[in-house]
Amino acid sequence: MKKPVFRGASVAIVTPFKDGRINYDVLKKEIEFQIENSTDSITICGTTGEASVMTDAEHRECIAFAVKQVAGRVPVVAGTGSNDTAYALDLSLFAQEAGADGLLLVTPYYNKTTQRGLVKHFTYIADRVDTPMILYNVPSRTGMSFTCDTYFELSKHPNINGVKEAGGDFSLILNTMARCGDELNIWSGNDDQIVPLLALGAKGIISVASNIIPKQIHEICRLFFEGNVAESAAIQKKYAELIRCLFIEVNPIPVKTAMRLIGFDVGNLRMPLFDMAPANLEILKASLRDVGLIG
Repeated sequence: MKKPVFRGASVAIVTPFKDGRINYDVLKKEIEFQIENSTDSITICGTTGEASVMTDAEHRECIAFAVKQVAGRVPVVAGTGSNDTAYALDLSLFAQEAGADGLLLVTPYYNKTTQRGLVKHFTYIADRVDTPMILYNVPSRTGMSFTCDTYFELSKHPNINGVKEAGGDFSLILNTMARCGDELNIWSGNDDQIVPLLALGAKGIISVASNIIPKQIHEICRLFFEGNVAESAAIQKKYAELIRCLFIEVNPIPVKTAMRLIGFDVGNLRMPLFDMAPANLEILKASLRDVGLIG
């Protein structure tokens, strides 16, 4: 049995920018807001954090800053994945040295690989780091997915702790859980599927919505784990429309916009991401009003 890196809700935290640089004053406020509102973990430099448009120096500095600011109060998961195995290892070793509690590694994108290649890629890294690894399956962005057989092979490695599943394939998740058992922890990567995946045995969520409703996403998990499934599901349903609106344009465009609307000066998105279309902005504002986050 592998102890999960965290249990509950980990925020895939937004990276604030100002004048072309990371705004660490605002990132500090974000982290403190998350911890004050019971988030169970911080995931830094993920998709929502716009890691793909950070320089290597920014990526490393951001991970180190988050670890130092959190100061052991909750686990920190560092995004260190790449489509270049050697670079993914190098970044993972840096995050390990910086003190990250977990490493989040996406499947290789663009060049992709075969299923055998996935086993080789992740095993190569897992053999060379000591920090628990969380695989990241997001085929809508990478153009490839794990199979159940591949998950099973990777689950045998003692340092591969689990997977963030953002593919939405319930059959794959069910069959993987049935086959791998407690040797591969699974977290939802989709905010609209938290309760359904918890019902299958997931350990929680790596969440976009937690940027703006951290307490509520934490409560969905806490209540479910305590056996209050109906209350957990009620929160999931209450915020269903807001969660839908956080994905009406490419993530993290809507959530970063929402952060600004609720009072966090997170700055602009880095191109090629851009401001929301006016019509979609009004839809997002309406969903924030409906749950009382803005006036």
